[in-house]
Amino acid sequence: MRVLVLGAYGLIGAGVASRLIAAGHEVTGLGRNGETARRVLPGIDWIIRDMAAMLSPEDWLAVIAGHDAVVNCAGALQDGPRDHLHAIHADAVAALAMACARSGVRLVQISAAGVSPDASTAFFRTKAEGDAAIRAAGGDHTILRPGLVIAPTAYGGTALLRMLAAFPLIQPIAHPDTPVRTVSLADLTDAVTMAVEGELGSGQTFDLVEDHAHTLETVIAGIRRWLGFDPARTTIVMPDMLTALVSQGADALGRLGWRSPLRSTAMDVMRDGVGGDPAPWRAHTGKPVATFEQTLASMPARSEDRLAARMALAMPFAVAALVFLWAVSGIVGFIRLEAAAGVLAAVGWPLWLAKSSVLFWSAIDVGLAVMILVRRIAALACLAMAGVSTFYLAAATVFTPWLWGDPLGSLVKIVPSIMLALVTRSMLRER
Repeated sequence: MRVLVLGAYGLIGAGVASRLIAAGHEVTGLGRNGETARRVLPGIDWIIRDMAAMLSPEDWLAVIAGHDAVVNCAGALQDGPRDHLHAIHADAVAALAMACARSGVRLVQISAAGVSPDASTAFFRTKAEGDAAIRAAGGDHTILRPGLVIAPTAYGGTALLRMLAAFPLIQPIAHPDTPVRTVSLADLTDAVTMAVEGELGSGQTFDLVEDHAHTLETVIAGIRRWLGFDPARTTIVMPDMLTALVSQGADALGRLGWRSPLRSTAMDVMRDGVGGDPAPWRAHTGKPVATFEQTLASMPARSEDRLAARMALAMPFAVAALVFLWAVSGIVGFIRLEAAAGVLAAVGWPLWLAKSSVLFWSAIDVGLAVMILVRRIAALACLAMAGVSTFYLAAATVFTPWLWGDPLGSLVKIVPSIMLALVTRSMLRER
């Protein structure tokens, strides 16, 4: 069959695409970022479009033409500069469902366990609206509602759990008693394949969750063991007020494009829990989905998993360190203008030129500190920081070479700051 997978470079979408290819189907991916798409799945054809702008059936008819089925794995956790929940989860899905019904194309929707029009988060409410629109369109469809998806790679909520599990010595946690039901990516992609091939019938909705729930504390402890980290010596339960402040800060950064797993939607989901009813799936297929323990046992952790978890924990601190370093450097240049200009004047620079140079480069420092706060250009800011630092080293070597012997290491310390900028740039790649 020819299958179009929407959001095919996401955590679930990439798994679905790979599983369908393994089953012998021809897969086309749809995503909005061509560079990321071809990096994650270079072996398939891609349609580069933004779902949020495809709001009428006519927008979809030419895209789905020639395909036997469409799998919608696209989604976003929370509204932001790059994400509009209602457009992605409801409006575009309604248009897609009508186009599929007109064309006789089977539609498989990846929703989420616990969606409801009365849910506490816009994520669940808009997902529920999209599910309802699919049913109303009347076409051949299957709706799958996974619980917390556990996969060999991590993104979003599972990245948060791995990041928390990577804390050395202690285990900070919010809402430790929250019930959570999981599903393996393998079980989810098997279910999608069954739906695409018509084995689940039409018009069905299934929750894909394990039979028994675990507490959030148990899940994080299990991931910590799976990653091979030492057990936490103590668990620190975060007060609700502190958790709210952290999520508000993450939401504020979200306006600058940062998709932090600590945003309020993720925290609300962790507070409310991840439920679902496994009985209909078991009754229809005769088998349950794998338990959390079985899922972890089926995918042994690799050294790169441990490294990624530690880097996810370190990345916010690395960005904060660069902001502090460059902002303070620039501000001190403005405040200590006379002293800084005096260093250059001492080697023969005209005072006006020395002061102009200090002011110019101080402004550059502050500007770079601001740039790295904007997610879209943060990686570029890291490169610029490394480049400007290299220029500082070269210029200082030419004009003030004795600073290499400064007992406080004013030039020597620039070298590790260059490496910090380059390492942080590598951390910023999401997929």
